[in-house]
Amino acid sequence: MRIIAGEMRGRLLKTVEGMQTRPTSDKVKGAIFNSLGNKVLDARVLDLFAGTGNLAIEALSRGSRDAVLVEKSRDAHQVIRKNIEQMGVGHKAKLLLLDAFKYIDRYPDEVFDLIFLDPPYREGLVLKVISTLKEHPCLAADGVIIAETAKDEELDGDIYPFEIRKTGKYGDTKVWYLQRMDV
Repeated sequence: MRIIAGEMRGRLLKTVEGMQTRPTSDKVKGAIFNSLGNKVLDARVLDLFAGTGNLAIEALSRGSRDAVLVEKSRDAHQVIRKNIEQMGVGHKAKLLLLDAFKYIDRYPDEVFDLIFLDPPYREGLVLKVISTLKEHPCLAADGVIIAETAKDEELDGDIYPFEIRKTGKYGDTKVWYLQRMDV
């Protein structure tokens, strides 16, 4: 797994051993960042279920201002810490060993331009996080939530005040782009 663009382009990231963590593939990551375009520039990024830190570090490489990475697995947390150090972005990245839902509840006033959600597939976690985010002003007015699910999963449920602006399927992954309805 590598950084695919920006100032850290081509640099390799460490991965978590075993099957607990499923990093976003380069193909999917490329599609996500191509869709986001200039929204990445100077963005505040929240990476929930950060895994290896792949998405947040890619955003930092492409010009995001800073990132908060939240991961509850100790093994994954250690890998993210090493990746942050290895890439030299410790001054822009805040890493927390914490459950995603606890993070949202503890820091309800933090506002982000991009929120990445890449939880384990088929556990309904994306919809649960979106339901939790609805109650907090975490997403900037023109911000984007980027969620990954299995390709056959749907976001069935009340997601208001967010709406799905775009989706894309890449292999076994479906990517959802959500924004506030009033934008």
